[in-house]
Amino acid sequence: MNAYIQLTLSQLRLFARNKSVIFWTTLFPLFLMVMLGLFLGGGSTTSVSLGWVDLDQSTYSENMKETFLSTEAVQLEEWHDVDKAKDALEEGDLSIVMVIPEGFAKEIEGGGEVTSFDVYYDEVNQAVAQVGFALIDQAVDDINKAFVDFQETVAYTPIGLQSADLTYLDFLVPGIVALMILSSNMNGVTAQIASWRERGILRRLQSTGLPASTFIAAQITARFVLNGAQALLVLLVGIYLLGAKMNGSWLLLFFYLVLGILVFMAIGFIIASLAKTPEHASPVAGFLSFPMFFLGGIFFPISDMPEFLQPVVYAIPISHLADVLRQVMNVGAGLIDLWIPTVVLFIWFAASFAVAAWSFKWE
Repeated sequence: MNAYIQLTLSQLRLFARNKSVIFWTTLFPLFLMVMLGLFLGGGSTTSVSLGWVDLDQSTYSENMKETFLSTEAVQLEEWHDVDKAKDALEEGDLSIVMVIPEGFAKEIEGGGEVTSFDVYYDEVNQAVAQVGFALIDQAVDDINKAFVDFQETVAYTPIGLQSADLTYLDFLVPGIVALMILSSNMNGVTAQIASWRERGILRRLQSTGLPASTFIAAQITARFVLNGAQALLVLLVGIYLLGAKMNGSWLLLFFYLVLGILVFMAIGFIIASLAKTPEHASPVAGFLSFPMFFLGGIFFPISDMPEFLQPVVYAIPISHLADVLRQVMNVGAGLIDLWIPTVVLFIWFAASFAVAAWSFKWE
């Protein structure tokens, strides 16, 4: 136990003394997040995106639609499926969804009770919702005046839905945390272990009778401390300074941080074990990690990539790590909701750890 503690503390002291490691694994990703967040992360809405679902296709509904089309503040999108339009609202793609039911015109012309239609709105963005309600009030008032002699015959029922209302910053912050874990472990472990092997440090540690399990455990613990502090710094800046959302469980977020560290640390050990020298190890780690920066869903969604690339992207661990961090932070997803990417990450960890244990060499 004493050897484990001493190795852990020694590794942390090495991290503290290595200013370039601190810069490239902590300050540079943090600087990148702040710059991208400030320039691209705003995204305030200045117009009403209206989802129009007309199941009646009558003169009354067409007149209402023309009212919205003639208003510059409204971006009208026609939908044919109510559920899909509501899903778009919950995902933040629409501000309001209006559903004109079948038989709407017949109820108006038949007289009697007030004819009503449903209006779904975004509870998160109340300012835009109120603008939408004012426009809908005007359209309804026009129908009442024109067709039923100023009597209130048409009304609507507002139904609130909570959308994610996400900005690019909400997408970016979890991706930067995933990028930091990849860089610090996959690249950092590879360079350090390969260097120690070439300089004979690992051989001298082995000669003391130190078990490999104690050495690896100390490495894991030290990197947990380092990566935990790095991730916490990025998250605090992203959430409390830049305004990113944290809708999920901090405990579950920490669980995925730990899982990500284990996956990329094991991959780093594999590269360091198979490469003969640090001169070989670092380029190999860079060759493998650099494409992940752009293909892992860190800076832009995987769905925006070419379709032929997407199966490849979904096979690499960084895409799943960025996804689970994003799902927990942005929409408050739970472990059951994320069981597929969780299983994939565990498979990557188990396979990488097995190969790392088999290939690890003291010299």
